[in-house]
Amino acid sequence: MSKPIDPIEFELFKNAIFTIADEMAVTICRTTYSGVLRDNMDFSTALADADGKMVAQGLTLPGHLGSIPTALAAVVDRYGDEMQPGDLYIMNDPFDGGMHLPDIFIFQPLYTQGVRIAFAATICHHADVGGRVPGSNASDSTEIYQEGLRIPPLKLFEAGRRNDTMWALIEKNVRIPVQVFGDLRAQLAACRLAETQFGALLDRYGPAKTAAYMQEVIDYAERLTRAAVSALPDGTVSFEDWIDDDGIDRDRRIRLFVTITTKGDRMTVDWTGSSEQVKGAINSTLSFTMAHSYAAIRSVLPKNIPNNEGVFRVIDVIAPPGTITNMVLPGACAARGLTGFRMGDCMFGALAMMLPDQVCAASDGGNTGVSIGGYDDQRQPFIYVDFACGTWGGRPWADGLQGNANMFANMASQSVEVIETEHPMQILAYEFVADRAGPGQFRGGAPYRRDYRFLEREAVLQVRSDRRKIRPYGLYGGYPGKASCNYIDRGEGSEPLDSKLTMTIRQGDVFVHELAGGGGWGDPLARDPAAVLRDVRNELVSPAAAADEYGVIVDTENWRVDKAATDARRTELGSGRSPEVVVVRWQDDDATGQRPELA
Repeated sequence: MSKPIDPIEFELFKNAIFTIADEMAVTICRTTYSGVLRDNMDFSTALADADGKMVAQGLTLPGHLGSIPTALAAVVDRYGDEMQPGDLYIMNDPFDGGMHLPDIFIFQPLYTQGVRIAFAATICHHADVGGRVPGSNASDSTEIYQEGLRIPPLKLFEAGRRNDTMWALIEKNVRIPVQVFGDLRAQLAACRLAETQFGALLDRYGPAKTAAYMQEVIDYAERLTRAAVSALPDGTVSFEDWIDDDGIDRDRRIRLFVTITTKGDRMTVDWTGSSEQVKGAINSTLSFTMAHSYAAIRSVLPKNIPNNEGVFRVIDVIAPPGTITNMVLPGACAARGLTGFRMGDCMFGALAMMLPDQVCAASDGGNTGVSIGGYDDQRQPFIYVDFACGTWGGRPWADGLQGNANMFANMASQSVEVIETEHPMQILAYEFVADRAGPGQFRGGAPYRRDYRFLEREAVLQVRSDRRKIRPYGLYGGYPGKASCNYIDRGEGSEPLDSKLTMTIRQGDVFVHELAGGGGWGDPLARDPAAVLRDVRNELVSPAAAADEYGVIVDTENWRVDKAATDARRTELGSGRSPEVVVVRWQDDDATGQRPELA
């Protein structure tokens, strides 16, 4: 800007543009049809400048942080100067800026006096986009062509006129067009709201100052990020974690390896060394890998930094093509969310080496995807899509959160009453599970279980989960969380299931999923006995586990800690331990805490 910036006016503008992005999110939440958007809130909103550089993201999903700019760049590259007022663009192609097919982007260029000055951006996870499995989210697809309708950057509206061909194509390729169209209209409503409210900003500040202030918001974020990164110690840290399998080659563990380098006011996140892309549908796009890399770094920086292009300028992300972190054709990616969440845990493992007092232990491994779809007796389709997440790892200052969204998802849980009203299911249990959290001075978050009884004649059940074989790691003396579990009960007792599956279920079948527990932080024998007593009373820890894992003896008749017995038990448990702190622990019974032998 040619004139000095008025700091008060700039602050008002900055908060106004952030509020528009937030109100776009509220609009989607209030007008959408599907539970995965209305209740899980699997969507994001943003405003970008005329070149497609993100200025403001709504208070939505961190996992979309780097994805909207990549998708929007594909649209700008495709149409560029051909854009005109009244255009709206749609796309979901993972090989042209998208992430996976259910995530549909809609972008609207915003104009003043015939000149493009900004973009309104939305992304929503749609409950179905066709493909071989209801919900379009199967982890056992082996190529993109099995997964559903693939949309390159195209016009949904042109100069204000609806592209009926595009709408008809979508209608004929999805199982639940009424629901999908309702969700698309929610995205359109959010873009229209942005157009109206951004127009008010233009009226107040004028086009030149509005454009200049948008650029300043980005530059402001960059200055804050560079200052924050400069305060971090220079150096290089690495971390390795493993995904259980891809749902196809069940005996093959999948390596995630990250190297984070900090030098001056820049950081590099390098995924070189991670597994080659796999057969199953858990491959990540570059945009999704970038998003989770940005989000993990962002979580250790000061809270007041805006989430926009200014942050991205400071962080370089390297992900070799043809790997699980940057797939190439014909890779399948419907369940790529699993890999993104696990990349977050891998990033935290590396950051814990750099900033041990700021980073939590491993979470439950990210949300578990559950889809149930089929047809009722009148051959009307139904599709239920839910994402379960709830446990954080123990933190250096507090227990891990529980019953809370994964940090990279920021998603809510669907209401039991709404599920039972809208879908042919009963939820028989929705409860915390005792003795599953990783023990520590600050324990991991306690996981929950959900039991689903199916009421229709037949359907396809699809589950995407992990952390069955490689448990959530503990840090700095903390122990790993317990593994996740899947079961099916057909009336003759529970049978264990794999972590990733697609199968037929029938009336009366009960599917049970238990999340993995969060890893613990710090030595469990250093945990405050009063905190252990509280956990026992809340049925998160059993009296036996209190004694065996924490060395705390609880008198359950009087609900108090037996101090003398506790002192003796802790002395007994500690006597055989090495004084050396195990920085990363993967197992309970190994003094070194190393992972089991990998196949």
